[in-house]
Amino acid sequence: MQKLHNGNHSIVSSFIIVGFETLREMELLLFSLFSGMYVLTIGAHLTVIMLVAVDHRLHKPMYFLLASFSLLEVLYTTVTVPKMLDALLTRHKEISYPSCLTQFYLLFGFGASENCLLAVMAYDRYVAICRPLHYATLMPSKTSIHLAVGALVGGLLAAFPPAVWISTLNFCFPNLIDHFFCDYAPLLKLCCDDTSAGEFAFIVMSWSVILGCFVLIMVSYSLIILAVLRIPSSDGQKRAFSTCGSHLAVVSIFYGTVIFMYIRPTSHIRFPMDKVISIFYCVVTPLMNPIIYCLRNQEVKGAVNKAWHLIMHNKHDIMEGKRKMPERRKK
Repeated sequence: MQKLHNGNHSIVSSFIIVGFETLREMELLLFSLFSGMYVLTIGAHLTVIMLVAVDHRLHKPMYFLLASFSLLEVLYTTVTVPKMLDALLTRHKEISYPSCLTQFYLLFGFGASENCLLAVMAYDRYVAICRPLHYATLMPSKTSIHLAVGALVGGLLAAFPPAVWISTLNFCFPNLIDHFFCDYAPLLKLCCDDTSAGEFAFIVMSWSVILGCFVLIMVSYSLIILAVLRIPSSDGQKRAFSTCGSHLAVVSIFYGTVIFMYIRPTSHIRFPMDKVISIFYCVVTPLMNPIIYCLRNQEVKGAVNKAWHLIMHNKHDIMEGKRKMPERRKK
């Protein structure tokens, strides 16, 4: 372990990810559980991306944004989960200072991008339901692409100042990060410098991005609900709500965990449940999101069924071909 001396402090150049040290006897079980969930998460989101790409019925702005969200989820989980799995399996818990800083930046960058993209998706549903006659004009394919790219770039830019600030701090021994990734609060606990000004700036940034996007989503859905209630037929109301029900469910789960972790007044203090909540939004929620979309969205469900039937049909043809090959050889 390298040490750099600065006055009376020993400055660390790497960190130890504590992870689930209190559950050491269960680490193999946790590895099996989390690795299975990670594989399912990546597979489910890649399936959504593939369905949107190949099924012409899903070539709409709503589903392009959904595929963009799935791509962000893949990137978001890949930032933290592989290192966590490596630590659980090999007990190699050390992470270098540059790797830790990169993980911190990408985690918050992709997280902020998801916030922005969820707001864009809410706006898309607002236009589709409240202004259906102008939908093709207000949300053409180029606009949806620009909004998705803008959400990604905006999130990465929002996370850049905190990452630069973190990179200027000195961290002292003991170099133990009481988490399974390089999160904001456990990093500050190791800091030797005065961080009050930077903490205030981080809180302002978090409130601006998270609550700003959350308010935009709530305004969009308030207008959607008012518009749907004016639809005279109950069937029309049901169809309108079904088109945005999956998105609203994802928003509720996403913001329920993120607001608890980063918007609470005492976000710089660690609570015993923080690791559990972090597991929820790093591992569980990304797995639930594509399932929610597939169960609640009829067009996505139809695309999944169509792909499944096509796979089974091709499998049947292959099996038939293999069965007939010996008969042809006999002739």
